[in-house]
Amino acid sequence: MEIRKILEKDVEQIYTIELEAFSSPWTRESILMEVISPRSHYLVMENEDEIIGYAGLWKIFDEGHITNIAVKKGFRNRGLGLLLMEQLMDHAKENQIKKLTLEVRCSNFQALKLYKKLGFAEAGRRKGFYDLPKEDAIIMWKEQLK
Repeated sequence: MEIRKILEKDVEQIYTIELEAFSSPWTRESILMEVISPRSHYLVMENEDEIIGYAGLWKIFDEGHITNIAVKKGFRNRGLGLLLMEQLMDHAKENQIKKLTLEVRCSNFQALKLYKKLGFAEAGRRKGFYDLPKEDAIIMWKEQLK
């Protein structure tokens, strides 16, 4: 298993994971824009030439906004999300990002548990942020990357 920077050739496999992981998935075009954008930092987890997970953030000055993290069905609940997040946080620190933020569905208890384990703290809510179903987002921050 390898974690590496995203490449344009990864878009189709990431899109497939996006479709199975999210009720409002990003388009292929949106994912491709993340590959070429200088503010985007995305990592993929690859197992025998198969993308099994990805995580990414936008760098905005010295802050990182985590946009997406997903693991392919059949590979979930094995600690791969934790591994991806740890690698993304290391990557952020290497790129002079001092703190991270993200939004997560209120009902996504597994993700909330993961983010808290990594030192993220709840900082507020965005009412009705998610669609399909309509749901609030919990805003989380990790203030110091170590």
